Amino acid sequence: MRIAVCDDEEKFRNQARDMVDKLAGSLDVVVDAYSDGNQLLAAFDKKPYDVLFLDIEMPVMDGITLAKKLRERSDSIYIVFLTGHVEYALEGYEVNALRYLTKPVQEEKLREVLRFVMDQNTSKKQLMIKEDGEELLLNIADIIYFEAQNQYVMIYTEDGEHLIRYNIGDFEEQLKKDGFFRTHRGYLVSLAKVKKLVKNEVIMEGPDGDISVPVSRTNTKSLKEALYAYVENTAM
Repeated sequence: MRIAVCDDEEKFRNQARDMVDKLAGSLDVVVDAYSDGNQLLAAFDKKPYDVLFLDIEMPVMDGITLAKKLRERSDSIYIVFLTGHVEYALEGYEVNALRYLTKPVQEEKLREVLRFVMDQNTSKKQLMIKEDGEELLLNIADIIYFEAQNQYVMIYTEDGEHLIRYNIGDFEEQLKKDGFFRTHRGYLVSLAKVKKLVKNEVIMEGPDGDISVPVSRTNTKSLKEALYAYVENTAM
């Protein structure tokens, strides 16, 4: 995820940037800071951002004008205004602003914004597979786990099962940033679906009840660490 902060006051600009860095933790997040709107627009045109924190009162270009220019470039970006004056809220509706945060920014309010955006992005992510000659898109948030079956992989989701000719190791590499962990040579699980750990197995949350998936002895410690990290990051 790419995030940008734009504020002409260095104090508040650095505060917001550092706070986002802190809350993001080990997640795959890039945070850049800009002192005026023209700098941000130039950078956005080279490589777009996903979330923008914009100060409203800036001398070169005010935040509302900047937001309108950015909205012309993308309908999918999340825009959050930083301000001490709530009377600007009505103007924010014109650019579909996600939220207003008063300055100085409170960590808990910023955490709420980041959590919402992350949840939205996760729910939108999809995995393309080829099953019986047809290409299908699976919502990553719906996948429970993968099971290797000789030259095939069975994908268990909340909506059903999909058997495809694939290498489970390729899925492990592809989904490592989306909260998936290789519990066993033949199993790749979604940490979001884990209910609890018991001896040599992990209990997954399935559509029709609990599912038991094996955990190799050598992966038990790493799985616990991955779960702790996942819970910490998703609870921000």
